[in-house]
Amino acid sequence: MSELFDAVDALVASRAPLPPAQERKRLRQAHGLTLDDVATALKVRRATVSGWESVKKTTEPRGPEREAYARLLNKLAALYPAPAAAPDPTPVAAPDPASAVAPGPASAPSADRPAPVERTASTAPPAALGSAAARTPADADTPAVPASTAVAEPVVPRPTRTARGAPASRRPAARNAAPAGIPAGGPAPRFENGPLAVVDVDADGRVLAYCTGGLVLDVPAKSLPALVEWTLKEAKLGQPRLSGPGKDADPLLVLTEAALKRYGLPVALTEEERIAGRLPENHKVVRQLARADWKLTRRGFGPWARIYRPATGAERTCVQLCIPSWHALDARHWGEAAQLPAAELARVLGVYASRVMTPRGSTAVTGLELMTALHPPTRASEPDAEGKRHSEHNPGSLGTDPVDCAPCEAPDGHPLLKDLPRFHVRGPAEKLFEEAYDWARPLTDDECMRRHLVGIDVNMAFAAGANGLVVGLGAPTRVERPVFDPKLPGSWLVDLSHVDLSRVKVGKDRWADLDAGLLPSPFTPKGERPDGPAWYATPTVAYAVELGYEVRPIEAWVRYENGRYLDGWYNRLRDAYLATMADLGVHADMTPEAFLAAMDGCKERDPELAIVVSAVKATVKGGLGKLRERPRGEGWRPGEPWRALSRPTWRPDIRAAVISRTRINLHRKIVKHAAFTGQYPVAILSDCVVYAADGTSPLDFLPYRDGKPLPGGFKLGVNPGLVKHEGTQSVLWGEEVRDRFGAPELNLARYIKDGTVTDADNGE
Repeated sequence: MSELFDAVDALVASRAPLPPAQERKRLRQAHGLTLDDVATALKVRRATVSGWESVKKTTEPRGPEREAYARLLNKLAALYPAPAAAPDPTPVAAPDPASAVAPGPASAPSADRPAPVERTASTAPPAALGSAAARTPADADTPAVPASTAVAEPVVPRPTRTARGAPASRRPAARNAAPAGIPAGGPAPRFENGPLAVVDVDADGRVLAYCTGGLVLDVPAKSLPALVEWTLKEAKLGQPRLSGPGKDADPLLVLTEAALKRYGLPVALTEEERIAGRLPENHKVVRQLARADWKLTRRGFGPWARIYRPATGAERTCVQLCIPSWHALDARHWGEAAQLPAAELARVLGVYASRVMTPRGSTAVTGLELMTALHPPTRASEPDAEGKRHSEHNPGSLGTDPVDCAPCEAPDGHPLLKDLPRFHVRGPAEKLFEEAYDWARPLTDDECMRRHLVGIDVNMAFAAGANGLVVGLGAPTRVERPVFDPKLPGSWLVDLSHVDLSRVKVGKDRWADLDAGLLPSPFTPKGERPDGPAWYATPTVAYAVELGYEVRPIEAWVRYENGRYLDGWYNRLRDAYLATMADLGVHADMTPEAFLAAMDGCKERDPELAIVVSAVKATVKGGLGKLRERPRGEGWRPGEPWRALSRPTWRPDIRAAVISRTRINLHRKIVKHAAFTGQYPVAILSDCVVYAADGTSPLDFLPYRDGKPLPGGFKLGVNPGLVKHEGTQSVLWGEEVRDRFGAPELNLARYIKDGTVTDADNGE
């Protein structure tokens, strides 16, 4: 609403005081404004605005900033008057607008402990106000987030921090309208403080729990068992279930190094403990938990520990711990999250939890758990004759019992292969080998005359490969001499060596002549043309039919019980990715030029949200990898128990189908691009493709016409399946690298991002 700042002069002259703290929160939230929005509009630090919202008034704004905030709130008060029945908040005396910032109490932010970062449910980027609020000139050019990508975070005002014990109510006395994406009644009372808390100890020795939304709670617990009891009885932490038959997420506590010391835990694990992945059972804290009748799961007290008591009825009694200094947050996926101050770490994990789910371990574990949370194996039945409900199979899920894979789908070391001769190496006719591309070729003379090598990367490629994919839900059935059915998931033994890429079908009635020597085969990860029968997943065989060639399978393992099991998983992760990218200023409705400009340096705009993006992408790849988890550890030997096989979610066939479809999706775009432009890739690594071009931008070789891309080809954009700029290097760089290592087919896609190649990368 542009009228929010229309009456500037008159309201400045009135020098209106700020309303009391609770009323400020009510007015701001009635319109769905976040503290990020207010801070951006007033061009101040977010922590400063958080201080203004505090009941204790630890920070007061300077005169001009305070007047601008008063103008905003006065206008909101006219638009959203407090209901007559609402109790009148306790008045708080407002200081003189011209007064300097008053010194805060001992709990005020300092250089050593920055103010907690308050985050609320708006999915608008930090530079934008709500859709109905006015923008200042500084953010007028920032696009709004498309409604289709909005993913809400928990929105709750920050309460007064009590001296000791339970927090005060976080709900304002009156609310006319709930923020977007939040039920009118607000968050569930039992989870009103969010899904997690980062437990830290301040300079005065006080134990504090930093929750999402900037909330800080005092923690009275003196021991770890007491901390678990406090979490379950008073902290009001947790997350509602993601599906009707599912279970609520257990509260997550993240322990900083200071908190570890306070509760008698080591800051770092010894080498022996690190290899074992847990503390020894005779550790004093483990014994404390046992004396208090708390139990640990089979993985023990490690970086991700689960502390529980057996459930009674439908009531769960479980708390999960995350210990960053024990490497719980893998730096490959979480970046520098483990080194963040407590408030900032709570923000990062809180955004991830609200958009994906409360972390249950590594990103890989969480990715797999998300599948189950969205498709629980069981549900309550309809009432029987006596009115009782029973547990029954939930249609569309993988069920509660593991199923054996087909022999061709079994990785080496699987019990199904125990009768094979020792040191036997299975070939393509014995083993399903669906993996991502790792292919490269020498440059042609024409490509050597071009100046640059430009890499493009498919956004969330494996997530896009899962979207709409029909996968098997039950056990496989062996069929001899089957007729190929592209709608039936499974593994097919078929000879595709006759498929000739020099002439392929690229439309309903259109064929294209291509240079097959410059294209990778779509049927093998290394891009080599198959030379006989081999096992393929359904999407790979279906693509051979799409290219215009006949297929005659010799044998198949098919799954007649099937469904689109991964659709909800894809939608959840897609929305999390798009909403976080929108917060970084990258939107789904941008022109190609605007998208490339927005992507340039987007991670530097908010490094914390950039961590969330990385974690979301790792959740996709890790979750799919867990579907075929292999035994790990220095002590494991073939023939020993393989724990992952006892899970219903150990499904290598689903992983193979997703990878197959992802690789085929990429090859289809490459063929369309080659047929239309005559340009061929010089290297492909997983979801990154490198082309030779005269310019440094993807727009220098992607065939855009009047802003529209080639139908079925590559398209720039943030959505999963579209592409972004991965990196640009010179052709001279590429030739020098290959000459240096004497490898004319060295995969340059691996190094295109920053151009760094070391001897270790090439086995020297």
